[in-house]
Amino acid sequence: MSTQTFDAIVLGAGSAGLPTAMYLAEAGVSTLVIEQFASPGQGSNKAAIGGIRATHSSPAKIRLCLDSLRTFSQWTEAHGDDIEWTRGGYVFVAYREAEERSLKDLLRVQIQYGLNIRWLDRDEMIALAPDLNRDGLCGGTYSPEDGSASPLLSSHAFYKRAKALGVQFRFNERATGIIRRRGKVVGVRTDKGGYASPSVVNAGGAWARPIAQMGGLDVPVVPDSHEAGVTEPVAPFLAPMLVDIRAAEGSRNYYFYQHRPGAVVFCITPDPPIVGTDRRETSAYLPMIARRMVGLVPKLASIKVRRTWRGLYPMTPDGSPILGPSRELEGYVHAVGMCGQGYMLGPGVGTLVSRLVRNALCAGDQETLDALSPYRDFGGDEALK
Repeated sequence: MSTQTFDAIVLGAGSAGLPTAMYLAEAGVSTLVIEQFASPGQGSNKAAIGGIRATHSSPAKIRLCLDSLRTFSQWTEAHGDDIEWTRGGYVFVAYREAEERSLKDLLRVQIQYGLNIRWLDRDEMIALAPDLNRDGLCGGTYSPEDGSASPLLSSHAFYKRAKALGVQFRFNERATGIIRRRGKVVGVRTDKGGYASPSVVNAGGAWARPIAQMGGLDVPVVPDSHEAGVTEPVAPFLAPMLVDIRAAEGSRNYYFYQHRPGAVVFCITPDPPIVGTDRRETSAYLPMIARRMVGLVPKLASIKVRRTWRGLYPMTPDGSPILGPSRELEGYVHAVGMCGQGYMLGPGVGTLVSRLVRNALCAGDQETLDALSPYRDFGGDEALK
């Protein structure tokens, strides 16, 4: 039997892999996706809470997420699928002078790179989110074009479109080796066979490092666990995603919003990080985040929680993705280390990787690739990761 040959192979059918495959196929690239799980989005994607923002401190991430926002906001009109897109905006609240100063300092970079964002004073913030705790409130930043969608519905929509464009998927199949010859990619070996291709994209999420090592490479991606939850649906009362960057015992920040069907979805950033791949929910999470959420929006005290869950954040040392070609192995592309923001970055990453694989970079692409290069200095820190 002859070995199947593809123009590109994408390893991973998650937040980055699905849109990458879709955009490659849109450009006429024959594409195979290999996924160890039984269906698309079953790694970290299904644990995402659905927030989509271009409100970052990194210009590269701002550009990528502005691309993503265009994809999510125009999806229903362009393709007909309801992915529950809602343009509710993002609010970063400030209750102390330190947060106010930090958020105002970031505004200059954010506006410079095309983000529609502004500072709201105390009264403006209360008008936007009347249920906020007013004690000590200074104000905050508001980016009205950010929003949310359903990770499950959108991953299915991306998968459906990719399939319609001719992408082939191999589920329940695990990559076991990247085949190389004279410093170039020539294919991928799996536990069920092998496939030939001159291009391989590592979109392995929390499993990115072992995939890189199959090709004789390495990448500083280490997963840690973050916990999330969802309440019962209630009548609409909260439009934007609320983000509180104040650190507290056991957590670095937290964020929540009211999803379009009515439930409040919430997540916290643990401090210290919980390194590893343990996805079992804990008994400590809900009491910790409930105190913080009710402190910010007292009205939440009467809403019942339906369930909690845990997902994996593929973290890098500086909190930014690793994106770009390998110097050591021609034809190999990193699309990894999304640091828990793969859902919002995914379409932007997918369009850029598609152009990279096809040698069709646009203005600004190289600047983004330089900032997110696997060979960069990882000594910085993304302020709003």
